[in-house]
Formats: sequence, C-alpha cells, structure tokens
Amino acid sequence: MLALSWSPTYCLNEGRGRNDRTQCGGDKAHGFIVHGLWPQFDNGYPEYCPTRESDRVPDKLGRSVMDLTPSMGLIGHMWRKHGSCSGLTQNDYFEVMRSARGRVTVPDGFSGGTGSRSVSPNQVETLFIESNPGLSSDAIATACSNGQLREVRICLTKSLSFRSCPQVDRSGCRAGSILVPPPG
Repeated sequence: MLALSWSPTYCLNEGRGRNDRTQCGGDKAHGFIVHGLWPQFDNGYPEYCPTRESDRVPDKLGRSVMDLTPSMGLIGHMWRKHGSCSGLTQNDYFEVMRSARGRVTVPDGFSGGTGSRSVSPNQVETLFIESNPGLSSDAIATACSNGQLREVRICLTKSLSFRSCPQVDRSGCRAGSILVPPPG
C-alpha cells in the first residue's frame, strides 16, 4: 500500500511544533508526499521486521528521495517500520517507492489554492480515480483526522498495478466533509 500524506495538514497540526523545517518551512510548499509504502495483507500488515539491513538510512540514499518525502526523519521511520518488512534492500525499497509514487497521478485540484476548502472523502477518492485509469473505489481510501484530510492510501500489487483492498477501503474516513488546508 502506498500512503500519500497531505503535507499541509501535518505541518498545520504537528510539523511546525517539531521544527520540521525541511517539510514545513522554507520556500517549497508541499502537497501530497509519500508517507509510506508497505506490504499489506488482507487483514493488517507487518511492521518493524528483522532484517540484515541497517536501521539507519544512509544520508546519500535518504537525500535521493527527499523530493518524494521531504524529511530525513520520516524516511528513516518509513524504512524501519515498513521497508524492513518488504524483503528488499534499502536501495531497492526506495527505488520501488519511487516507482510506486510515479504510478499514481495526483489530481490537478490538489496543486494550488490559497485557502482551505471543504470536500467529502468520496470526492477526494473520485478525483484520484478519474486521474488514474484502472484505480477503483475499493483500491483507495481517504484518511482524515480532526476534520481534515490526512492522507490517501492506494493499494498496489507487487508489480505496482492497482488492486482491491477491502480492509483499507473499510477503514477510510467516514466524515461527511473534511477540510483540505492549502499548500504553503
């Protein structure tokens, strides 16, 4: 499963308090960023698996994916929690993560704007489905917290084709509407 986090929500609620300048400061306004790529079972997922790879992501490797995940802390966490369970080396895991992110088109409606807007979780999913041929409503879920868009979760096969994932779909946001804070 590929989790794309809506960075403005994180920065508004958590990131600024942590002085997360790479994701929440500076001159670059982030929209959707990769929050995770992990093996997803029909029920649950593994996490923090033993591996021969280091827990620490080398700086050069981490910096090579900062365009997708603009936080070295999140990159390291993603590897330890999810990548360690992938059966891949760190290099291969981040290469697959880049390919998975490249497989998903973020709808134009999330690229700009200056104010928060209200949408339904189903509208978010519909925009992604319309922008990604082959993506169906049972292969995507919108996550929310505190009435705001948190992330979009998209299920993929090992070959990065979209696939049904009923458990993820069922765990999606059930709010009638959510706020989408603007990038920046």
